[in-house]
Amino acid sequence: MSVELNHTIIHSRDNRESAEFLAGLLGLEVGPAWGPFVPVVLANDVTLDFATIPEESITPQHYAFLISEAEFDAAFARIKELGIAYYADPHLRHPGEINHNDGGRGVYFPDPSGHGMELITRPYGG
Repeated sequence: MSVELNHTIIHSRDNRESAEFLAGLLGLEVGPAWGPFVPVVLANDVTLDFATIPEESITPQHYAFLISEAEFDAAFARIKELGIAYYADPHLRHPGEINHNDGGRGVYFPDPSGHGMELITRPYGG
C-alpha cells in the first residue's frame, strides 16, 4: 500500500467559521460536523478537519494549496472582495502583491484563526 495523507486537524477559534472561510475561498463544500470536527475535503481526498480550541492554545501553522490558474483567479478575487490582507511572501514583507515563483502565481494570507494560508499555481521547483 502506498502512503497517503488522509486527514489532518486544524485548530481554530471557531471550527465552522474557519471551514466556511477556506471552503468559500476555494469553491469547496463544508461537510457535516463529525464529533468536534467540521471537515473540508480537498480534490485529492485529503480531509481538513477543523476543531475549535481555546484561542490561546492555537499555534499558527502554514497550509499551502496547489490550485489551477482559474481557481487562483476566483480565489484571489474573493480575497480582494473580502478585504483580506495578502502578501507575495511568507514573511509578509510584500503586502498587496502576489508572486510569480516558478512561472506560476502565489499569494499568502491569514485565515480567521491566524494560520498562514498559501495558494500556488505551480509546485516549487516546477
